[in-house]
Amino acid sequence: MIRFRTTMRAACAAAAVLLPAFASAQTFKTEKFNIGGAGGTDYLSADPATGRIYISRQTHVMVVDGMTGKVVGDIMDTPRVHGIAFAQKEGHGFTTNAGDSTLTMFNLKDNAIIKKVHIGIDGADGIWYDESTNMILSINHSHPKGTAVVVDAKSGDVKGTITLSGMAPEGGASDGKGRVFINIEDKNAIDVVDMKTMKVTASWSIEPCDGPTGIAYDKKSNRIFAGCGKKSVVVDATSGKVVAQIDNGDGVDALGWDAAEQLIYIPSGRAGNITVVHQDSPDKYTVKATVPTFAGAKTIAVDDKKHRAYVFTPEYGAAPAPAAGATPPAGRGAPRGPMVGAWFISIAH
Repeated sequence: MIRFRTTMRAACAAAAVLLPAFASAQTFKTEKFNIGGAGGTDYLSADPATGRIYISRQTHVMVVDGMTGKVVGDIMDTPRVHGIAFAQKEGHGFTTNAGDSTLTMFNLKDNAIIKKVHIGIDGADGIWYDESTNMILSINHSHPKGTAVVVDAKSGDVKGTITLSGMAPEGGASDGKGRVFINIEDKNAIDVVDMKTMKVTASWSIEPCDGPTGIAYDKKSNRIFAGCGKKSVVVDATSGKVVAQIDNGDGVDALGWDAAEQLIYIPSGRAGNITVVHQDSPDKYTVKATVPTFAGAKTIAVDDKKHRAYVFTPEYGAAPAPAAGATPPAGRGAPRGPMVGAWFISIAH
């Protein structure tokens, strides 16, 4: 494992010079670890009870100590894994596996697999634990409409399926009172789900947000934070009205929130940085820093006990040269070179 530390004082000082209104910009430090392992990635999740970070790696989930960057476990047989969620009350964790339309239910003490939960729906992607009902929601890019399959966090039994308003649901967050908010990426909207009836009771347009993915809820201010491409938004969780907008980098696929610090972390996969935003009041937000991370780091997890944020991304070398006379494919079909690094990055201040 390769480890080094970078202090972001220069970056933050530059931000303060360019933006005088943010003269109180905070200094954030990063630690970067090459943790190895095979496979690409999607979401990562922090377990504040143990300080462990769970990182999806296509066919397995790596478990990393957030303070040291040391790999302390690996959960296998998670084909096309996307998300990880924790039901602390039951001591259970869950992953969404798009490859076989299952959730892997595991023990948080030793990461041993308890069972595979067959949800019967394709496109398993995001995941959320609703503490008020003790239910796990598998959030799925299913057709013709996106769905959320509800699973009992204690038994792992499927309890129902919620039909959502769009085909591309993303992250979820709950208010602790039986409502779950789910971003609908293809509609630039948030669906409001009543967990008692397992139905969508409202669908709020959150434009100018384009392509909402990451989401978090702040109980104290009753505000929802939705991570979007280039301009994230803050939404009143009673009215559904957009009350603030936040400029950020492009390539956002998650969002982190530290309620005690009142800090929002918005990762930009294309720019390779994190926009750190302070909640000054329910409807006022100030950018405190833009912290460099690594290109491709588009998802994020926050440990709100240690007040650290974490990102992860593989690094790839040069792609092989195309055959003579061949037209190289572009976009998602373009070949990638070999993996040369697997960067786990911790951010603190």
